[in-house]
Amino acid sequence: MINRICCSFALVGLAIAFPIAGISQATTPSVSSPDGQLVMSFSVQPSASLGEDGSGRLMYSVTFHGKPVIDKSALGLDLDDKTPLGMNVTITGSKADSGVDDYSLAFTKVSHVHDTYNSLAVTVNEAGSQGGRSMIVEARAYNSGIAFRYVLPKQAAIPSLHVSGEDTEFRFTQDDTAWVLALPGYRSSYESEYVRYNLSSLSNQGGISSKFLIGMPVLLQQPGGAWMSLMEADLEGNSSAYVTNPTGSWAGHMFSVKLSPREDDPAYAVIGDLPHHSAWRVLGVADEPGRLVEANLQTDLSPPNRVQDTSWIHPGKASWNWWVDNVNKDGNSGNKYFTTDTMKEYVDFAAAAGFPYFFLDAGWAARDITQMNGRVDIPALVQYAAKKNVKVWIWLYSESVMRQMKEAFPVYEKWGVAGLKIDFVNRDDQDGIQFFYDVARYGAEHHLMIDFHGCHTPWGLMRAYPNVMSYEGVLGLENNKMGRRDSPVDRSVFPFTRLLAGPMDYTPGAFDNATEAGFVARNAAPMAMGTRAQQLALYVVYENPIPMVSDSPQNYKGQAAFQFLKDVPTTWDETHVLSGAPGEFATIARRHGNEWYLGSMTNWDARTLQVPLQFLGAGSYVAEIYEDGPDAATQPKHVTIRKENVTAKTTMTLRLAPGGGAAIRFVPKK
Repeated sequence: MINRICCSFALVGLAIAFPIAGISQATTPSVSSPDGQLVMSFSVQPSASLGEDGSGRLMYSVTFHGKPVIDKSALGLDLDDKTPLGMNVTITGSKADSGVDDYSLAFTKVSHVHDTYNSLAVTVNEAGSQGGRSMIVEARAYNSGIAFRYVLPKQAAIPSLHVSGEDTEFRFTQDDTAWVLALPGYRSSYESEYVRYNLSSLSNQGGISSKFLIGMPVLLQQPGGAWMSLMEADLEGNSSAYVTNPTGSWAGHMFSVKLSPREDDPAYAVIGDLPHHSAWRVLGVADEPGRLVEANLQTDLSPPNRVQDTSWIHPGKASWNWWVDNVNKDGNSGNKYFTTDTMKEYVDFAAAAGFPYFFLDAGWAARDITQMNGRVDIPALVQYAAKKNVKVWIWLYSESVMRQMKEAFPVYEKWGVAGLKIDFVNRDDQDGIQFFYDVARYGAEHHLMIDFHGCHTPWGLMRAYPNVMSYEGVLGLENNKMGRRDSPVDRSVFPFTRLLAGPMDYTPGAFDNATEAGFVARNAAPMAMGTRAQQLALYVVYENPIPMVSDSPQNYKGQAAFQFLKDVPTTWDETHVLSGAPGEFATIARRHGNEWYLGSMTNWDARTLQVPLQFLGAGSYVAEIYEDGPDAATQPKHVTIRKENVTAKTTMTLRLAPGGGAAIRFVPKK
């Protein structure tokens, strides 16, 4: 049983009998972070066209270290075909509070979270002829960022909920640099490059007005100032949000929110009843990008654990048949070898390596996903694996799960399946988001862990449903099979972009390593650009409680560097980003129990890094070091393995080859 304690307090309807530190009760209400460095302020911007009664457009702004990072930006909801709620309002009250998010997490980058915050609930009422609609904006200020959401209480003026959009803006004070995931539309797998742009270029390409639809998360850097991230949390009952720069101008430095429209009625994003709250809009703010990675805002803002018994949920590494095209022990590959006998070989490999899982990929099921198509006998494979202390995950097509979830999940539980890899979700409208929650809840009822692929990036769901272990939503290793889109450059961007949102199933572990010039994309016996030491480092740099060990058993046989993949854990008690910059390099240290692990990786630039080991704390350690060989620039498979005695006073020198890396295990000396 995982102990989960949430010490937060209700925001709405709470009477304040005394002032609280960090809260302003002025006519322009504001809330500040516990350390006083972040301040979010609310105001109404009058407009002559809206009358002379003091009403106007609801706005907010944000400062960090006393300097503006978000200028006055609009807040509001589009309901039915009326004037947006927030366009013509007065602030009629504000209620303040403070609290602590204190809870345990089982399978993430930390095992325990203790985050304090100040909060504010700002009530606005509509003026004019709209029938007196009202809305509350709930806001929280943490030391690591601010968050806000819209709350619509039950009211006669809004008999039912029909949200067509949001009027939420983020007007940045400068032409910030942004690393953005530009997507082709509202249905995608979130699998593309994070590309560096200035905000103004996102609204004006080639001298003409243009727009990008941008998925979450987004990383931004204010010139000479703050690093920021845009994300969302607690999407239950809502559709997902995207951002775009709508200005069409080379002087436009802003984002506005776009909600994913419903498939059955694209005029609306959210349909339902009142009371209702939107998802949280989350703005992480820090002096360095690594502090954004370390923050826990999404789980802070998500509901606590709903799974009473979690004793059956276990992280761990897995062998995998798909990336290597079902290659068997004789070196033959292809669909012809997608058989029960070949899959048993992957079970044998997992057992010999001490991995708890084998991931069986697509091709086993008939259209009725409670039936097999005759190629792989799932119950027989599960029974075979159980004798070797290995459990089996199975792949499923999302639309089949949508159609047959209630019939299929009890069957999988009866078969003894450990978990489900659900692929090609490719939607995040209101019903699509509900699908994630339905799978998580029904999966928990039938003791099934979940790995979502072809999907939206995480938003904190794993706190409420810890059986949701990971998500893809990334341009992963699989792209080596057909092209050149996966490279050390993209891998060095992901720690500061995609990884902000949570667990990332990138599927590392390639041991056929190639230089940029020597790489050849191929479906069978695939390669990966960059060094073998970088592939080892990814198991520390990337957070994922159920990572694949993706290459063939034959490629690992007799390779000394494989020992690190056997040793490295998959969940962490602490995470510290030691250094790095998006698209350049990343060095991350993580603790599991009394051992520490370090992963460092670079783009195509060779670099020498000085890494102080202050994170180790007291005591002496033996560092088991896996690093690029001296000739790894031309022979990327070469790894040097050595040991060194170290303490917290030690500064290690890491020499990374082009596309290289280093992976280190720190074991306390007895």
